[in-house]
Amino acid sequence: MKSHIEETCKVTCTNNDKVAEAEVMSFNPKNNLIVALATNKIHMKWNGSVYVGNAFGYEFTTHGPIEHVTKQGRGL
Repeated sequence: MKSHIEETCKVTCTNNDKVAEAEVMSFNPKNNLIVALATNKIHMKWNGSVYVGNAFGYEFTTHGPIEHVTKQGRGL
């Protein structure tokens, strides 16, 4: 099986509930995530259920990028 992680993810601002598309710069599952939003980096940490980060005086959350798993092998 081969996995592919998307290069973007949905990020929600918890202050105003706005959702934006952010580019994934670095991703370490269940540890940390760095995204680029409006050309600024947001460092996010895993809190047990979502990634949380602070920037521009706002708090942002995300479930992280979506992982796609494909099967490989004979006959597929």
